Amino acid sequence: MIRIALADDHKLFAKGIEGILEDQVDLVVVGVFPNGREICEYIAENQVDVVLTDLNMPILDGFGVLDHCKEHHPHVKVVVLSMYDEEKIYKKCIDQNADAFILKDADPDELIFTIHEVFEGRHVLNFDRVKKQALQGAYFDAFRMKYKLSRRETEIIQLIRDGNQNKRIAVMLNLSKQTVETHRKNIHLKLQVSSRIELVNKAHEMNI
Repeated sequence: MIRIALADDHKLFAKGIEGILEDQVDLVVVGVFPNGREICEYIAENQVDVVLTDLNMPILDGFGVLDHCKEHHPHVKVVVLSMYDEEKIYKKCIDQNADAFILKDADPDELIFTIHEVFEGRHVLNFDRVKKQALQGAYFDAFRMKYKLSRRETEIIQLIRDGNQNKRIAVMLNLSKQTVETHRKNIHLKLQVSSRIELVNKAHEMNI
């Protein structure tokens, strides 16, 4: 049986995670805590195999939990749960010897797999998703600069690429349909295209 302690100040999220894990025959949630200090106090007095910790918490944050566990309870595996797809956060977790890093919108199966992996002594620090997003961001910045596009225009390009029509785009961006049409005319002029297909192809050429 793998004993798990969870630290997260969002009660609904924490309860959801607890329910998912309790459905597994070999996992048991021994405690759910609203801040880092309380989970650290619990670990000092009780047997815990894996800690799941949010990063942003009151009193003591997830980085503090990570530091405490690695210094005082090195046998405890620490899985960082984050809602931020940011490489700098990921790198900081690696520097502080996290056993795993998982995004909060991951599938439940991914979380369960991760817990089993770290319990067996393996690290789960694959960050392909964040690296891919960073790369896409770099491509998009280059795309914007090359064609002198505004951020609003690039946003509309993304929505057009995804198959949205002017009326739908207007609703999604809280703009008038006429404003969207004006943006599309400017986009066509800047990219030197005359149709949606040509626009999408241009975006694909830049790996957008």
